[in-house]
Amino acid sequence: MKRDSRLSAVLHALLHMAERTEPMTSDELALCLSTNPVVVRRTMGLLREAGLVASARGHSGGWHIKADLSKVSLRQLHEALGEPALFATGNRHENPACLVEQAVNAALNDAFDDAEALLLERFASVSLADLAADFARRHKAHLEKEAP
Repeated sequence: MKRDSRLSAVLHALLHMAERTEPMTSDELALCLSTNPVVVRRTMGLLREAGLVASARGHSGGWHIKADLSKVSLRQLHEALGEPALFATGNRHENPACLVEQAVNAALNDAFDDAEALLLERFASVSLADLAADFARRHKAHLEKEAP
C-alpha cells in the first residue's frame, strides 16, 4: 500500500522556503522534492487556501511563506492537506454480520482512534519554527564536523 507522504514533502518544501529571502518557483521546489512542478503547484495551492503561503507570477515570482513559522503547527498543515489517513492499517469489512469481525473491528477502532488522537496532539505541539530550529542546529553541527 502506498503511503501518503505529502505532509513530509510539504515540511521539506517549507523549510527550504524558510531559508530563502526570495520566493521559490514550483520548478525549484520540485527539484528539492524530486517531483513534478504540477504536484508542487497543486499542493502549495492547498496551503495558499489555508493562508499559509502566497504566490506571485512573473520574473521574480514564486512561492513564499505568508504565515509566522512559530504559529504554524504540523496539525494545521495536516488539516490543510485534507487530513489524509495517518495509518495504512485498517479493518476488514467483508462480513459485517460476523460477530468475530465486529469484536475485532471494535478493538482495532479503539486502538486506531487513541493512536490518531495522540499523534494529532503531538502534531499540534510542533511548529514550523521548531523544525527550522532543529534544521539549523543540525546544519551547524554538520558544518563544524566538515570544517578542518
